[in-house]
Amino acid sequence: MKPRANPNWNWLRPEMNMMKNLSVNRDATWHLDQPYNARHLMFAIAALLILAVTGSRMEVPRMVQETAQGVGYAVGLNEESSVATGVKRIAESIWPLRISEEIEVSRIENFDRNDLPWLSHVEVIESRTPHLNTETLQLEETVESKEMLVKPVGYLMHVLLKMLETLEMALWGTILAVLLSIPLACFAAANYAPNRFIYNLARSTISLFRAIPELVSALFLVLAFGFGPIAGFLALGIHSAGFLGKFYAEDIENADHGPQEALQSIGAGQIKTLWYGVLPQVLPQYIAYTLYILDRNIRMATVIGIVGAGGIGLELKGRFDMFNFDHVGTILVIIFLTVIILDQFSARLRSRLM
Repeated sequence: MKPRANPNWNWLRPEMNMMKNLSVNRDATWHLDQPYNARHLMFAIAALLILAVTGSRMEVPRMVQETAQGVGYAVGLNEESSVATGVKRIAESIWPLRISEEIEVSRIENFDRNDLPWLSHVEVIESRTPHLNTETLQLEETVESKEMLVKPVGYLMHVLLKMLETLEMALWGTILAVLLSIPLACFAAANYAPNRFIYNLARSTISLFRAIPELVSALFLVLAFGFGPIAGFLALGIHSAGFLGKFYAEDIENADHGPQEALQSIGAGQIKTLWYGVLPQVLPQYIAYTLYILDRNIRMATVIGIVGAGGIGLELKGRFDMFNFDHVGTILVIIFLTVIILDQFSARLRSRLM
């Protein structure tokens, strides 16, 4: 039996030699560019130098050192720490939280013992006051009895009412921001502004609103409208209009031009094109922006009250100035719980609407 002849592969050798040569040439010429060069290194060095200078001015090394000492004191490595001592003193001053309220009966006008507030009662409290007897030059104590109207949850209810006022300030500030930002956004969108002057004017107004912090505008508005929530929600609305106007205008400019061109081709004007061609596209983003601004205004409304613009911030500053840290602790807990609840509500509302 003759052996089977091997198949002839000679016809494939030129192609195989060509591929081998290409592979060799590619390996010889291909190289990976370096992702960083000397310019990036110079930028990094300059940034580190700037951070080093500003960090020393901001006392960052001392902050790190004292924080490390506080952590060491907490785990038993250090015997003392000024930071840990301060935190401990604050915690002892805040706790227990103040939820009750006591008012001297003699200071209540037209007090009726038969018509007390809900859960309230009258107590007689004795106070001992030391004074110097001028005749004997001895310290003596004087016992005074006072009738006090005790409201077990009186201060808690007061804080909740102030928190409600803060939420109302945030709500009206957001409504004002939306009302101001919608026309500004239409004029600040390059494809819908009537002319270049109106476009630049609208953009400048939006930048001005965004550049003025709420605390600064609240200070001037308090001088104009007096202490109270009016200055608060106006300050929130003006500053928030700067953010919403910018976001709204950019979404109008970036909206798909196909539906707009189709409406314009059948004779629709700018208002109808905006209503039917742009608004359906940008509405989900507008809702997300507005909910974010509402959430932000709730946080800021607790702060601007410090300058007298109403809300719980005014109560917080007053109690802090009087060193009533147990009252301050109650206020901070209410703010914290309110923010958590509203975060959950905002997240669920956003998930349902978008």
